[in-house]
Amino acid sequence: MKTVGIAAEYNPFHCGHAFQIRECRRMAGEDAAVLAVMSGDFVQRGEAAVFHKFARAEAACRCGADLVVELPLPWSLSSAEGFAAGAVGLMHALRADAISFGSETGNAEELEELAELFSRPAFPEAVRESMKRHPNRSFPAARQALAEELLGKKLPVLQQPNNILAVEYLKTIRQQQWDIRPLPVLRAGSGHDDPERSAMPSAAYIREQLRCGSRPETAIPDEAEAVFRREIEEGRAVFNRRTQELCLLSRLRFLPEESFRNLPDAQDGAGERLYAALQKTASYESFLQAAASKRFPLSRIRRMALCAALGLQVGDNAGFPGYVRILAFNEKGRRLLHERGEAAEVPLLTKAAHIRKLSGKAVRDFQLGARAHDCYTLFYPAENEGNCGEDWRKGPAVC
Repeated sequence: MKTVGIAAEYNPFHCGHAFQIRECRRMAGEDAAVLAVMSGDFVQRGEAAVFHKFARAEAACRCGADLVVELPLPWSLSSAEGFAAGAVGLMHALRADAISFGSETGNAEELEELAELFSRPAFPEAVRESMKRHPNRSFPAARQALAEELLGKKLPVLQQPNNILAVEYLKTIRQQQWDIRPLPVLRAGSGHDDPERSAMPSAAYIREQLRCGSRPETAIPDEAEAVFRREIEEGRAVFNRRTQELCLLSRLRFLPEESFRNLPDAQDGAGERLYAALQKTASYESFLQAAASKRFPLSRIRRMALCAALGLQVGDNAGFPGYVRILAFNEKGRRLLHERGEAAEVPLLTKAAHIRKLSGKAVRDFQLGARAHDCYTLFYPAENEGNCGEDWRKGPAVC
């Protein structure tokens, strides 16, 4: 069975995501299985997802994905490089034949050219040297400037979030010499974080509408909308930012400075800067804004703050995930698990009791995710839904 992998957050699942799945099957064949590797309860932008991972996986599975697995927390809260490596690593573990990704250009040759450049052994050190010469430049800005210099052309492609991730997917595949072919899908509708309404609005616009009490049903497929309506009615939707921020800020104020120095991505004084900002601000948002700068973009600061609150340390996102956690599947997904499961390079977890298959770092990764889910459930408006241990009890949705 041909298998196409998609790395996603589905925060929440919307019509643009359904379009991508349809395009996957158009390009790979209608009989192809779609494997979604999805972030858990906390996402790369450094905040909680609006619906928990089990609901978002169910919605995706009811709208065309055949198998949804979790991207463990350390990779979900990584930069583009770590996020991509974790997602592609899980696709490889399940023997995916291709990877589909949204792209603002859809130009596979240009993306491959950049992946080849970024994979050169001397390139990362050259970027670091550039940052020393230009201390106010962030890593993405320094990398783009160096790439433009070496290739002799402007590269606006490196300012677009989907393209940045696409290059990182291709870089990982190239470096590991994995046989996974790219299937870029030209992005349709609004930009990644575009807050404006359009015929196919972004997830950012939909999240804001949900937080304001609106129900953007036309932007969400009916099957997904039914899942999300259930979650809202049962008090498991996470819309109140104030609740989240108080919880995270209180956790951060208990941490010693050493914890901030040992965070992922805390080099170049970023950890110390984060700790210093915490000491002189009274709200979560003002703390983030005080820590951010040209060299340390707000997106990086948000991820670091969330990593600190959830107990992640430097090295947690090293390498590739050591297990595959199944969140949802349909009949085709079941066949895929049967066909690829025995040959998978890492254990498959269809229930938490399978943690006995794990050892070492994989156990820590799972436990980090389980504790993060316990934190996440505190954000629910329904108090009786916030009990500990749900991650250990919940099984995959069968769609």
